Amino acid sequence: MGPLSGIKVLEFEAIGPCPFAGMLLADMGADVLVVDRPVSTDLGLKRERWFDVMMRGKRSVTIDLKTLRGAEAALELVARADALIEGMRPGVMERLGLGPATALARNPHLVYGRMTGFGQDGPLSPRAGHDINYIALAGVLNAFGRKGEAPVPPLNLVGDFGGGGMLLGFGVACALLEASRSGTGQVVDAAMVDGASLLAAMFSGFLAVNQWSEKRGENILDTGAPWYDVYETKDGKYVAVGAIEARFYEELLKRLGLAGEKLPAQNDRSGWPALKARFTEVFKSKSRDEWCKAFEGSDACFAPVLTFSEARRDSHNVARRAFVSVSGVEQPAPAPRFSRTPPAVLRSPPERGEGGAQALAEWGFGDKEIVNLKSLGLGF
Repeated sequence: MGPLSGIKVLEFEAIGPCPFAGMLLADMGADVLVVDRPVSTDLGLKRERWFDVMMRGKRSVTIDLKTLRGAEAALELVARADALIEGMRPGVMERLGLGPATALARNPHLVYGRMTGFGQDGPLSPRAGHDINYIALAGVLNAFGRKGEAPVPPLNLVGDFGGGGMLLGFGVACALLEASRSGTGQVVDAAMVDGASLLAAMFSGFLAVNQWSEKRGENILDTGAPWYDVYETKDGKYVAVGAIEARFYEELLKRLGLAGEKLPAQNDRSGWPALKARFTEVFKSKSRDEWCKAFEGSDACFAPVLTFSEARRDSHNVARRAFVSVSGVEQPAPAPRFSRTPPAVLRSPPERGEGGAQALAEWGFGDKEIVNLKSLGLGF
């Protein structure tokens, strides 16, 4: 029984950050019921669900929200929910008759979570975009990449998931806690451009005291420093080092066999190119596995660069039970961990309508009410 056990969450079908937030809540024990479209031919949603990791732990009903009867069915579910999350463009839920004013009138205790790229207001709020656009506008994308090269998109982790879904999940959890005290719900406006900016909060301080260059590859955390970078090994694989502190840097030199060699000082930026060239040469002299043995038990801030598949077999991750298998799909286990109310994946990703009947009964709908919902177009 996770820490959010007993919390009922209504999730309206979307892609990316909204279902990720729903997964986080479901992992923590919340009962997440997805309102799916009866048939979806757009947005890449017309496919099987068994491998859709972000749908794990949830149940589903189907409703055509573009009909008045469908909207009424959805509002019946809203009335029983503790929280609602949606990832539509601003104004869409209002046009469907399911906006915050209508939902909160039906259920004053409701936490209404909204996930967008640019936010609910502002000049760009109605515009389309994806992760790469949001992190570009936040000033974050410009920081990723090597010196003299173009910015490199960090997958869609910073906007969609870190600055988007994770921030929405956090916001909903905060609002649920406040509602438990005040008895009143509220709207949570989670925007990926805001969240991406927030993830980079530390660098605002660095900029204020001129400790960060906005040119890529000139800082200690962006591949500028030779002791915070990725190096190729003899077998064409890679290792990562992050020996920022002096004592860790000394250990790095020792493990590389460079402790007695005359080298530029660690923080002598003029010597960084020469130091990086030397590290590059040395790391190329052994395979990745050989370097893992050389650094075993050290505090040199060293790690092999693993693929997704390799990470699942890593001895530390295995010992931590960091991955689980759901419907035959290996995937990250719920996190963070709790000592008394551990999270868990309660069920496999549902196909459209799967588990809906049981969910409705557990949400307190009687037989006659379920018949009425079906008459309004709700399917399961």
